[in-house]
Amino acid sequence: MTEKEKMKAGLWYDANNDQELIDQRFICQDLCFALNQLKPSDERRNEVIENILGYFPDDLVLLSPFTADYGKNIKLGKNVFVNINNYFMDGATIEIGDNVFIGPSCGFYTANHPLDYTNRNQGLEKALPIKIGDNCWFGANVSVMPGVTIGAGCVIAAGAVVTKDMPANSLIAGVPAKVIKTIEQ
Repeated sequence: MTEKEKMKAGLWYDANNDQELIDQRFICQDLCFALNQLKPSDERRNEVIENILGYFPDDLVLLSPFTADYGKNIKLGKNVFVNINNYFMDGATIEIGDNVFIGPSCGFYTANHPLDYTNRNQGLEKALPIKIGDNCWFGANVSVMPGVTIGAGCVIAAGAVVTKDMPANSLIAGVPAKVIKTIEQ
């Protein structure tokens, strides 16, 4: 298997020394840099976003600065709002549902590293998908960890670190995040 195939399969892969993955990250980083240099009113923004993602989502509002690793592994639903300074570490798929609002400085992290430093120092990582249901709201500075699914209708409080799956219609807060209460919808 290639390192990219291992990455897609959720296996340990070499992210730091594989030229194909390095090249793909540089392409995305260059596109994100270009996007972040454009004025908010510049109509070329949509073209750059389409080049980053490989498509242009319906009714997307994406504010700069914005950063992603590969871009093509990000799947955004309809009517998604992404505030400033968000980072999508998309070694695996990051799937965001419809009508999701993402506050400033949030991070969606699909990559994990080995606990033992011998393997970690070799550049190994494992990417696990993140899935966000429809109608969620993320406060500022929320971090979502690898492999997490968040059900529809959730509100994630500012500063939360979501390390495990969360049920639909939940108010989520804390480090690590936990369900505070069920939201009656």
